[in-house]
Amino acid sequence: MNTSARTSAEYWRDVLLAGGSTSVPRWTRTPMPGTAVSEAAIPEPLVAELDRLATSTGVSSTSLMLAAHAKVLAALSGESAVTTGYVPVAHTSPQLCRLTTGTASWRSLLLHAHATEAELLAHQEFPVEALREELGLPTIVLETVFDPTGDGVPVQGTVLHVAIARHDGRSVIRLRYRTEVIDDACATRIVGYHLTALRLIAADPDATHGRQSLLSHDELRYQLDGLAGPCRDLPDLRCHELFEQRVRAHPEVVAAVQNDRQWTYRELNSRANQIAHALLNAGLGRQDVVAVVTERSLEWMSGVLGVLKAGGAYLPIEPHFPAQRIAAMLTRAGCALVLTESGSTATLDGAMEHLPEIRTLLIDRLCEQSGDDSDPGVAVASDGLAYVFFTSGSTGEPKGAMCEHAGLLNHLFAKIDDLEVGEGDAVAQTAPQCFDISLWQLLSALLVGGRTLLVDQEAILDVGRFLDTLADGRAGVLQVVPSYLDVVLSFLERHPRELPDLRCVSVTGEAVKKDLVKRWFRAQPDVRLVNAYGLTETSDDTNHAVMDRVPDGDQVPLGRPVNNVRVYLVDEHLSPVPLGAPGAIAFSGICVGRGYINDPERTRAAFLPDPYRKGERLHLSGDYGRWLPDGQLEFLGRRDNQVKVRGFRIEIGEIEDALLRVPGVHDAAVVVAEGAARGRHLLAFYSSGRPLKTTTLQERLGGILPAYMVPSAFSRREALPLTDNGKIDRAQLTSLAAESNPLDEHGDDTPRTPTERRLAAVWAEVLGVPRNRVGRRDDFFDRGGTSLSAVRVAISLDREVTLKDLVRHPVLTDLAELVDRRSAP
Repeated sequence: MNTSARTSAEYWRDVLLAGGSTSVPRWTRTPMPGTAVSEAAIPEPLVAELDRLATSTGVSSTSLMLAAHAKVLAALSGESAVTTGYVPVAHTSPQLCRLTTGTASWRSLLLHAHATEAELLAHQEFPVEALREELGLPTIVLETVFDPTGDGVPVQGTVLHVAIARHDGRSVIRLRYRTEVIDDACATRIVGYHLTALRLIAADPDATHGRQSLLSHDELRYQLDGLAGPCRDLPDLRCHELFEQRVRAHPEVVAAVQNDRQWTYRELNSRANQIAHALLNAGLGRQDVVAVVTERSLEWMSGVLGVLKAGGAYLPIEPHFPAQRIAAMLTRAGCALVLTESGSTATLDGAMEHLPEIRTLLIDRLCEQSGDDSDPGVAVASDGLAYVFFTSGSTGEPKGAMCEHAGLLNHLFAKIDDLEVGEGDAVAQTAPQCFDISLWQLLSALLVGGRTLLVDQEAILDVGRFLDTLADGRAGVLQVVPSYLDVVLSFLERHPRELPDLRCVSVTGEAVKKDLVKRWFRAQPDVRLVNAYGLTETSDDTNHAVMDRVPDGDQVPLGRPVNNVRVYLVDEHLSPVPLGAPGAIAFSGICVGRGYINDPERTRAAFLPDPYRKGERLHLSGDYGRWLPDGQLEFLGRRDNQVKVRGFRIEIGEIEDALLRVPGVHDAAVVVAEGAARGRHLLAFYSSGRPLKTTTLQERLGGILPAYMVPSAFSRREALPLTDNGKIDRAQLTSLAAESNPLDEHGDDTPRTPTERRLAAVWAEVLGVPRNRVGRRDDFFDRGGTSLSAVRVAISLDREVTLKDLVRHPVLTDLAELVDRRSAP
């Protein structure tokens, strides 16, 4: 429809339905009720230039100001389409004004603002409020108002009222603002953004405005330098060389403990050296990748150190991964050597059937031999490749992030400094090998004369035993994912106990809810909590929020960058966004890895030259965040198809690709659901000609993907819902997933005995389904239960059943019979 031909009703209907007012960032450390004014004069030469431009372009001077205001709002909000209030006549209330900054040049933005202003003025007499009520839309609170008259009526709820006025014969930009939302420094910056926009318009109307920054030189330097992590000198040694120094200083001190086994620094070093010499004798070259396929054990630890000592790059592979995935990782990484141990080769053997060129060495046999156990002394450069961690890939193939020794060492010292790991301290090693946090948990204590406490997976899945292991091992530092900390807290709330040596607990891998932080400090008020954030591509964690109490804000911040790390928040052109505005999180500095191994295309897309520091790499994370006034980073989410579940980074596309390979599946989509009891979990929707058994789907996907990527539930549809443009409607599927029970199949045989009914109530709470949808013949794991949710069941039943009980008796009626037999006199 031609906009000039629209009736007033049509015009205002379009404006109202387009959305509410654009919000501005909150930026004050000391919110106080009230309003204040900040203003700046527009230099007379600039006024003259703008008047000439307005005349030559055939627009009003107010259109110039409106275009600049739109550009500022877009920068502050991170949105190209903005809605502000517009005061058409002095002493009147503002009208809704919708603009887009998606135009290429300043001139096109100016013409758009002029057309928008003209149309608004043409329809200003229409009763907009009556139409809003007729449409059933809520009242719109105008956070920002543009007032070209300088005398608009103040509106309740307005945060920024930008007026163009004459004062002492000069043109001024006057900003009236609410002091509980922004402070004086922020208001001054926003006035400055308007002035900068006007200068840029006048200087070159045909320039591409999207590539021009509104930030002042001082703000730009502050963001690039002032918000960077503290500078810390690092020793010109690699982490294994620092370990060797500790071996020489105190060889008989215990370095690592696992259950009733323990190795001293001398014993660990001796075994690692034997492995290193064996790798070198097998032909290992500098920076060659060596896969270590073992359980988490002392032998695993010696294997990791052995690889680093030999100048190789460590690649962790869990022995229970599907053979197809192991083969893909070995091939992509170009591995020629694999370290494993007896009993860990079942799926590895299957993976290597078609990879005869790869040689396997058994760690346990190497350590039993009387080989050379002297330090190999291989020269390793700081920019040498240290390790490769594979993460989920959107194309259906995992991608291997490469990180260097300098980044590894910097991260280890960030943990040592911020978590205060010192001589004699025990660091709990709890994370799976494929999770990058496993590496700092394994090595950090060894650099300062502490010890690593290896916690078995069986203990992790039995919270009581887990806490016993921490207490008996005198663990002082622990890092877990928030979902597991929630389980630990649930246990501690039922069974309070002291953990006298625990000083610091870090959480990472998922967004941390403030309620979890509150619960933690209620249970353990003297134990610091550290929210850690980072990426595999950036040598693990880049930000630490060290908390000794519950934070003041609504969200738990990600904290400040750690030592020698720089974090930028940028727009699509890699220009820093205004302080407080949402932006893409990018990393620079020693932390940034090399890219993805043997994958130049994906490397080029995510690893770029740092435009602000010559010769350094920049990594675009795919995450979005904003700076807080205290210099901490706040996480705002992702804008792609990547999610984190239980700390593991997952590309939804990789799961969907695997699901589409299942015979009979026509279309597939995977979404993340979240429940208070169940936490974040994956749900798969698929279309097919006939229903497929859940067990079949789980087995098919389990043969391709690691267990943490297999959805907990599958829901069949005749056809998946589509958006107007023909794409799968993920928003609708996410809504379906949030419903109480999105599954097609559920038990309909009502629990009969008191024990069955009691178990059904616990299952329903943990699985996040209505109690009447749990049947006596239901299988806990078929209904979407995981090992973590099984632990929740055990805790809720006060350990009346164990995780092993639930694994061996997953059907509700069978588990109830077991409970009844145990309680029988």
